[in-house]
Amino acid sequence: MKVIITGTTGMIGKGVLLECLEHDEVSEVLSITRSSLNLDHPKLVKLIHKDFSEFSSVGARLRGYDACFACMGVSAAGLDEDTYKLRTYDFTMALAEVLLKTNKEMTFIYVSGQGTDSSEKGRSMWARIKGKTENDLLKLGFGQAYMFRPGGILPGKGIKPSNKLYRRALFWLGWLLRVIKFFSPKSIVSTRQIGRAMINITLKGYNRSIINPVDIQILAK
Repeated sequence: MKVIITGTTGMIGKGVLLECLEHDEVSEVLSITRSSLNLDHPKLVKLIHKDFSEFSSVGARLRGYDACFACMGVSAAGLDEDTYKLRTYDFTMALAEVLLKTNKEMTFIYVSGQGTDSSEKGRSMWARIKGKTENDLLKLGFGQAYMFRPGGILPGKGIKPSNKLYRRALFWLGWLLRVIKFFSPKSIVSTRQIGRAMINITLKGYNRSIINPVDIQILAK
């Protein structure tokens, strides 16, 4: 299986990348980033693409892949709605629409989040935009499409969050996530579980398109 991963300079994307590189069923990983990725591996192919608003110019490089794990994302903190929509909805749809032309039967997985608003009508700006992104991806017609909604996330393998606020919160409150995981194990997932769940759902499918933490835990086994 050959996969494309975006967001590999971030916590979730890097965690998914490491799982893919170690998995026997994954033969090649194409990492698409806007900046250099400080990692080398025999399975890894790196593509630096500066303009995520369009992927037509690199469409030829995206052919022949079985799945895309879209892990790119940005915090809504400090962003107006237009900017957040550009970096969340527009960037993701630009990639998905090009991939659909190259391989309609591929699996497309999008990392969303708990609290996403599928109605697209709620007060929370980020939740509405995430909801629209999910809804429009599911309408495109990929062979398989899954929306991952992890809740609390524990990074593994020495991975540090790229978001400064989350990094600080994890430094000071990481113990709290572990306490929550102890008392409510179904609410917290690790980057390792997310990566393994993406691989397994691509290979075997699943009975729902919205993937919550408990689904991630089941799929990661």
